[in-house]
Amino acid sequence: MEMPEFLSPLVDYFVGEIPLLRTAKTIQIVTIRQTHDFTVFRTEETRELNIVTLPKSASDPEPVLKVVMLASKQKAPENRNYTTLFRTFAEKEGVKLDDVVKECRLKDNLCRMCPRCVLFGAVSTEGGRGADRWNIKHRIEYSSAYSIEPYERISELITFNAVDPATQSTGQALGYTENVRPIANFPSVVTLNSVTWHELLWYLKTLLATKSYGAETRVKGDTVNYIVGVVAGFEEVITPLELNLELCDAEWQNDPITTVYKILKKYSKEASSVNVTRVLKPEEVKELIEGVKQFEVNKEFLEEFMRIAKDFNDKASEEAKKSK
Repeated sequence: MEMPEFLSPLVDYFVGEIPLLRTAKTIQIVTIRQTHDFTVFRTEETRELNIVTLPKSASDPEPVLKVVMLASKQKAPENRNYTTLFRTFAEKEGVKLDDVVKECRLKDNLCRMCPRCVLFGAVSTEGGRGADRWNIKHRIEYSSAYSIEPYERISELITFNAVDPATQSTGQALGYTENVRPIANFPSVVTLNSVTWHELLWYLKTLLATKSYGAETRVKGDTVNYIVGVVAGFEEVITPLELNLELCDAEWQNDPITTVYKILKKYSKEASSVNVTRVLKPEEVKELIEGVKQFEVNKEFLEEFMRIAKDFNDKASEEAKKSK
């Protein structure tokens, strides 16, 4: 299947087949993750948000508190949705999947041969002396994202009560949760290494489709991902912290794509290999987003996507046998 035209600006940074040894080819997706509901970002049972002290902006070293959206809180829902979308489209298009692929799930039953496993990584949990225990290293990397707005502006305590079903009355408050308010912005950078065009396309579809993050997602956590920039090269060009501090110095709300383009151009000049670094122009970013949305997922694409993952599984399995 031919690569869609909207991906052509990145053609030099794709691999044809997934390599056993990672290359330096790197694509970074810059996203503004914006809360559209009360959202909880925490890792402990203290019911407190994850916060950190950072400089106010790139030009102002004054320390301020900001909310942290940890990398694990970004990866987990996208990891799950990546394979959920694949299986749903495969069923819709009549693509036959092996039982081991259908039953693949986090974290103790990974098949190591589906598109999710070969991108996000997979660890064998099989036991026994003769077990086939080789693992797959991830080729997608997440970093913590920090709120543009100060902690004091976007945090809110919400109490909750229990209702007596007999009297329909409430007693005293049972407790509280500390939430991030709606319209809080978290600039995020996701880095993909040595990916095929199929993998980038599917990740972007997953990114646009995933809209639930944080704790207590059954009743809150709506978050929308806005893709605002893409940079490719032979290294990681920008970190989320650098992006955050630069955006805090800019009037980005009216045209975030152009603002991020200027920031990426600035940091691309500091790359170790400037001549192989490519920042997508604002119109290219918009064409990419629209192309991903309009791309028609068909049986040919899904079968090729699955075949590439299986081929990698076969190569890795054979290499593991040689090393024994």
